[in-house]
Amino acid sequence: MQLSDFYYDLPEELIAQDPLLKRSDSKLMVLNREDDSIEHKHFRDIKDYIKPGDCLVINDTKVLPARLIGSKEGTGASIEVLLLKRHDDKTWETLVKPGKKARPGARISFGDGKLIGEVVDVVEEGNRLVRFEYEGIFEEVLDELGQMPLPPYITHRLEDKNRYQTVYAKHTGSAAAPTAGLHFTDELLEELTSMGVKIARVTLHVGLGTFRPVKVENILEHHMHSEFYMIDEEAANIINETKANGGKIISVGTTSTRTLETAAAADGTIKPCSGWTEIFIYPGYKFKCVDRLITNFHLPESTLLMLVSALYDREKVLEAYKVAVDERYRFFSFGDAMLIL
Repeated sequence: MQLSDFYYDLPEELIAQDPLLKRSDSKLMVLNREDDSIEHKHFRDIKDYIKPGDCLVINDTKVLPARLIGSKEGTGASIEVLLLKRHDDKTWETLVKPGKKARPGARISFGDGKLIGEVVDVVEEGNRLVRFEYEGIFEEVLDELGQMPLPPYITHRLEDKNRYQTVYAKHTGSAAAPTAGLHFTDELLEELTSMGVKIARVTLHVGLGTFRPVKVENILEHHMHSEFYMIDEEAANIINETKANGGKIISVGTTSTRTLETAAAADGTIKPCSGWTEIFIYPGYKFKCVDRLITNFHLPESTLLMLVSALYDREKVLEAYKVAVDERYRFFSFGDAMLIL
């Protein structure tokens, strides 16, 4: 299967630069795999497609304000540091720009010295290990000095950091938001639970590897970066009971999907577990746990679009994307949503 099989043409003006005033006002495209139909709704209408006894699986990861802008000690050169993966209390694997100014031994000051980072090593793909010096609690310092690590296709400044968090974000550790969940409001979730819909919380800390472009024409040669996930006993029980009672497992986003499919046994059941996943889902994959998917509209030739094409026919998905372009849907992180039934 070739990378070009997942290309589509997207006008730049359809890339959403800002979140809508109300999360659930976004559009919702409903794809029905039984009759290949397409409906155009709003996200708040999603309750019409979820039945009592079904289970929504949400990813409750929380995004770090992981983008730091500092200056190199000695020269004052501006340096951007993006936190990727925590190695210990004070050491992180990071992406540093420009890398040539961040050789081992370089020290970078943030917030007039409230936070100091020293480059201690160069690792895979040129990433830097940085050891930080600070007083107090690192997360509080980061919340004061850091910015949300918005994807490069978003050029507008985000005024409210919370709009790049889901309303149910809990466990800090992501370098990017699980964006399908951004459409939910507390009120909509309460409405669904009052209907008898179950909510299962899993955690996958989203790494930038999920969004890195595929650079090989044969997609089978692409290697996914590992991401940490957790499924506790409560979530596993909810999912297993739903399946046993004939309910549908509705995954909110590709990150929840990858978590479930990593952990699922052959019969689709889940055991409490945690670990690192490199699962790559593309057409031909047989889903074990996930029945339905809520997701955003993804970049051309991305692993996320490949995952969606694995759940539904690739050509049908690309046809739906063409319809979305014609209907002026908003694309990517702050864009509109799709429900695959």
